[in-house]
Amino acid sequence: MSYAAYTPATRLLALLDLLQSRPRLSAQQVAEALEVNTRSVRRYITMLQAMGIPVEARRGRYGGYALRPGYRLPPLMLTDDEALAITLGLLATPRLGLAELEDATAGALAKLERVLPHQTRERVRAIRGAVALDAPTLRPDDAPTRLDAVALCSAAARQRRRLRLRYLASDGSRTERLFDCYGVVHHDRRWYAVGYCHLRQDMRVFRLDRVRAITPRDETFTPPPDFDCLAYAIQAFAAIPDAWLAQALLHTTVAKAARQIPPSFATLEERPDGVLLRAYDRSLEHTARFLLGLGCPFEVIGPPDLLEVFSQLARDITEMVSRSRGRASG
Repeated sequence: MSYAAYTPATRLLALLDLLQSRPRLSAQQVAEALEVNTRSVRRYITMLQAMGIPVEARRGRYGGYALRPGYRLPPLMLTDDEALAITLGLLATPRLGLAELEDATAGALAKLERVLPHQTRERVRAIRGAVALDAPTLRPDDAPTRLDAVALCSAAARQRRRLRLRYLASDGSRTERLFDCYGVVHHDRRWYAVGYCHLRQDMRVFRLDRVRAITPRDETFTPPPDFDCLAYAIQAFAAIPDAWLAQALLHTTVAKAARQIPPSFATLEERPDGVLLRAYDRSLEHTARFLLGLGCPFEVIGPPDLLEVFSQLARDITEMVSRSRGRASG
C-alpha cells in the first residue's frame, strides 16, 4: 500500500498501525513503508511521543522503533449500526472500479472485526457471510482507476493546487496539460476529474483511468463559487455527439419525464405542447425501445431513420401477435 499521496496526519496513523503490527522497525523500514526520508520518520516518531504514545527508540545495529510492551490503543467505539454501515460500505468497494482495493478492503474488515464487541462482531460476520453484491458489468474499454489518481485529484481540489496531467485520449493521442481540478466524480462505473484545462482554455471532464501521470504544482487557483461537479459532468455526457441525434416531443410534464430519463442520456426542454427530448445515441433501436418504455404519447421529430426503426418494430410486433394467436387457436 502506498501512502505517498496522503497527508502527514494519514502517515502518522499509518506509522502507528505499523508499530502495532510488528515488534520492532528500523528507521529505514518505516521510511520505505511511508515513502518518506528518515528525517521525516524521526519527526513522526516525535509527534507520536508528544501525544503520549510510548514509542521507544533504540540506537545501534539492532536498534529501531517499537511500542512499549503491553501498550495497546483504546478499543474502537462504534454503535452496532455504525459497524454495520462500515461493513456494507467495505463490501461495496469492488463496485467503485478502483485498483488496489482488494487487499485493503480485506485488511480493513479483519481489523474491524478484531476491535468489535462479541455481539456486534457476530452481526458483522453474518452480513459478510450472507450479503452478496453483484459486480458491475464492465465495458470493453473499461480499465480500473488507480486509487492514487483519485487521491491526488481530490487533494488538489481541496488545496486548490494546479496539476500537470499526462493524458491518453480515446483516439490514442497523448497530451500534457495544466489542469485546475474542481472535483472528482464517480458516474456509471467510471471516475472523472472535472475542472479547467489550460491547454484547451475551457472546462473539461477527464476519465481518470486514461490519466498516465499526475504531478502537483505550486500554482493555485480559485474555483467558481458553488460549482456542482456532478451536475456539470452529467450535462457534458448528455451533450457528447454520437452516431445519431434523436429528438422527440413527449406529451407529458417535465417533472414526470425527469423521473424516468437519466440526465446523462438526454436533455429535456419544456415546450408549450410538451417536453422536447434530445438524445445522442449509438443505436436508434435502443432509442426507439427507450421511448416506448416511457409509457407516454410522443411524436418523433427526427431523424427520419428513427421512424423507419419504429415502422420495423411495428411490423415485428404485428407478426409476433399473429403467430401467437395462431398457436393459441391451434
